[in-house]
Amino acid sequence: MNVYLLVVVAYFGLITLISLLTKKVASRSAADYLVAGRNLGVIACAVVVASEWLGGMSTIGVSERAFDTGTMQPVLYNISTALGMIIIGFTVARHYRKNNVHTVSEMLENLFGRRARAISAIAFLFAYVVLAFVQLQTASSVISAMFGLPWLYSVIISSIVITIYTYVGGMHALAITGIIHVITMFVGVGIATWIGISDVGGFAALQQEMVSQGAPENLYNPFSGGLSYAWSLVLGGVLGGMAGQASIQPIFAARSASVAKKAAIFSSLIIAPFGIMVALLGLVAKTGFYYDVTSMESPLWSSAMEMINPKMVLPTLMVTPEFIHPVLGGVALAGILAAILSTVGPVNFAVVTIATKDIYHGIINKTAVDKKLISTARKLVILVNLITIPLAYYSTGAILSMAYISYGIRAIGAIVIVLGIYQRGWISTDGVRWAFIGGTVAVGLNIIAKLAGWWAIEDTYMAIGAALVFVILGNIHANRKRNRLRRKSSKLKPPAQTDLSA
Repeated sequence: MNVYLLVVVAYFGLITLISLLTKKVASRSAADYLVAGRNLGVIACAVVVASEWLGGMSTIGVSERAFDTGTMQPVLYNISTALGMIIIGFTVARHYRKNNVHTVSEMLENLFGRRARAISAIAFLFAYVVLAFVQLQTASSVISAMFGLPWLYSVIISSIVITIYTYVGGMHALAITGIIHVITMFVGVGIATWIGISDVGGFAALQQEMVSQGAPENLYNPFSGGLSYAWSLVLGGVLGGMAGQASIQPIFAARSASVAKKAAIFSSLIIAPFGIMVALLGLVAKTGFYYDVTSMESPLWSSAMEMINPKMVLPTLMVTPEFIHPVLGGVALAGILAAILSTVGPVNFAVVTIATKDIYHGIINKTAVDKKLISTARKLVILVNLITIPLAYYSTGAILSMAYISYGIRAIGAIVIVLGIYQRGWISTDGVRWAFIGGTVAVGLNIIAKLAGWWAIEDTYMAIGAALVFVILGNIHANRKRNRLRRKSSKLKPPAQTDLSA
């Protein structure tokens, strides 16, 4: 057994043990399992929020894009989500916690009624199933690099690990292990970043090497990819977080509305720096100082794809002795896996919570008791992972691009939530339903159009534009219905009585 495997197995053995210790507490009630009894403090709540964001997109995805572009523009993903959590802290966080809800769709029911909850739950399920298989892909890429396993075996093994990890302790386990994950992530990846920058001769030498490979002079500027791309990320991060079940669920579990606000803001201080480190590691790998990054002899070469696979950049760098000592590499690799699994847990758990509370408890079995809800939730943990295996295995494309599809759908939810809380008179129940149906269809059509080469509109822009258009159309429809009912009601009124005694 190699050193990398020993370190990683020991780490996740500890995590599994801790998860098992939370099982009894998590089984007391549905609230304990799904929202940790609404008793998370500021640090625990902030860490779980950050953990949801510091996953596959913030590690494998950011390093992949940095390697491809030779720039630091991918750090906008982390910066935008950090900005989003700050805005959430000052706006919707306290409202979510005060309403004592389990899901975003349940909040929408409080604002707009039951029909809005059902439609939004279906849209959010789709968004989070997309995120779930993307996270499974990233976990599988690390497993594949570590053990040299075929892609299918890596996907299956990753799914089994994720199932065990999310099955046992619910939100209690996610909170406790999330703190350990974040510490491991920053220690492991932080040491690797320091070694990498030192080895290449510092930031100036790294910039010179990237420019020689065709990168722009302003490669450290996050906006080097253009303002349209940058604003798409910023809007996606801000709006995606406001109605993102996985990032909001820990806020539902906060001890109070004040704790929810502080935790959302504090989480931004964890999210932003991590993206900078993994992007720098993507650039360090691109220098080619440690291994070939261009030919078929490269450890990044994928025989199945017949090309260099940039998704393998970060995990491959960590298992390269010429770059980092195997023990430190094992810690860094455990940190990367921790980052991915710390997101996979909340994302999968978001799917489970939506399906349990909004679909099963909200529609199928409204009288279900806590014991039945916990049992259903645990069965759904297994089912969700079984669904994501074929999706992760057969889907192709960049990880960040897939994530933006989910961002688009969640952006619709954010617009509806903000209007419902702050400008309730501006949006009707029909506007909510039309926004989710029309906006989701628009995002789907936009994906098809981009694949066919018809146009290249960012999914976030399409989602926001479609949501606003359909909110307006839904409001118009609601007003017409209301006017028709008024006219019909006036016709049915009995004629005024004539005073015959006059």
